[in-house]
Amino acid sequence: MDTVLMGGMLLAIMLVLLAGGVWIAMTLAIVGWIGQAFFTSTLPGKNLFSAFWESNASWELAALPLFIWMGEILFRTKLSEEMFEGLRPWLNRVPGRLMHTTILGCGVFGSVSGSSAATCATIAKVALPELKRRGYNEQLAIGSLATAGTLGILIPPSITMVVYAVAADASIIRIFLAGFLPGLLLMLLFSGYIGWWSLKHPDQVPPADPPSSFMTKLRTSGSLIPVGLLIVFIVWVLVAGWATATECAAFGVLGSLAIAAWGRSLTWTNFSEGLMGATRTSCMIMFILAGAAFLTKTMAFTGIPRELAEWVNSMHLSPYALIGALVLIYLVLGTALDGISMIVLTSAVVLPMIQKAGFDLIWFGIFIILLVEIAEVTPPVGFNLFVLQNMTGKDSNRIARAALPFFACLVVCIALITLFPQIVTIVPDLVMGKEQ
Repeated sequence: MDTVLMGGMLLAIMLVLLAGGVWIAMTLAIVGWIGQAFFTSTLPGKNLFSAFWESNASWELAALPLFIWMGEILFRTKLSEEMFEGLRPWLNRVPGRLMHTTILGCGVFGSVSGSSAATCATIAKVALPELKRRGYNEQLAIGSLATAGTLGILIPPSITMVVYAVAADASIIRIFLAGFLPGLLLMLLFSGYIGWWSLKHPDQVPPADPPSSFMTKLRTSGSLIPVGLLIVFIVWVLVAGWATATECAAFGVLGSLAIAAWGRSLTWTNFSEGLMGATRTSCMIMFILAGAAFLTKTMAFTGIPRELAEWVNSMHLSPYALIGALVLIYLVLGTALDGISMIVLTSAVVLPMIQKAGFDLIWFGIFIILLVEIAEVTPPVGFNLFVLQNMTGKDSNRIARAALPFFACLVVCIALITLFPQIVTIVPDLVMGKEQ
């Protein structure tokens, strides 16, 4: 059967199942089963069990429930409220005020977790209730969280970066260093849009508080010190190489519990509720991961990603036309595959094309990770959309619409690093010297 027709049929089945209200993880698994049973000669049953086991039996994945539990502790005790109170006087005169905490929180937490799902789930659990309680626009908050949550895979360390470095036979440290400036640029673009939107819709932003002195701001921010020190400690031990991301997640949980107990806001009730909430969210995310892993196996067996890449190669495009074509291809793949699978399934064909066109492999690594970020908020298989859908109860298409302006910021960031590749390469070149 023609590959395009095959892919179209599978996508149509997925959309019908999602529209019918079938669980997201079940939808992914069912589409994967149909694809293997009818379009390949493999046995889907065996691959189903192996995909479910391989996607969740991972030491690195243990960081996910721990970071989510850390977010639950912050949310269910007074710590999240104290954090927002501490930030309020400093952001009082900035257009958008506390709405910027979603971007700042995702950026800082993303540098620790290295996971888009963990970043999105943890910061959403802390920020959404507080922003809603204080009268901020919920649509803007959800849209910013869906896209800013993807900073977890752009700001190092990142599992996706490691996968790309291995596939491209490139320096992992160079890839890590290359992610800092684009990550900062993306945070500025997100915050810039929030500021512009707030100036256009002043009636939907809570009024500013009366001006306060510098010493008053410092006294109000005293509540930020314990949690701030915890975050600094987690980032420090990770960057120094003294702990893995999973160990840092464990430190985060222990630190959050200790701070909550010290502040006398930790009770057996909110402890057990936080544990159960983290369990439910983690199981939801892992179930979706398992379904996506099985669908990825189906895509590999059908050969759809490889054929798309080979089709682009056969067109013999100019360098920038090649980049434009790859953007479209990865956007299409992002509707059905997770980011790591997109890289693994296409690298053998795409990377030689990139080298032949004269592009730097380190630059292309950041370029492709930005495309993976777009895939995280692209229906029907946008992973961050699923996370927020399960946390807020809102339809994933509504969340995708809320994320559209921030989606445009991602596109602008891709355009900027394409026009000015030094944004990506300057940090690794300064730290490690130019590659020969």
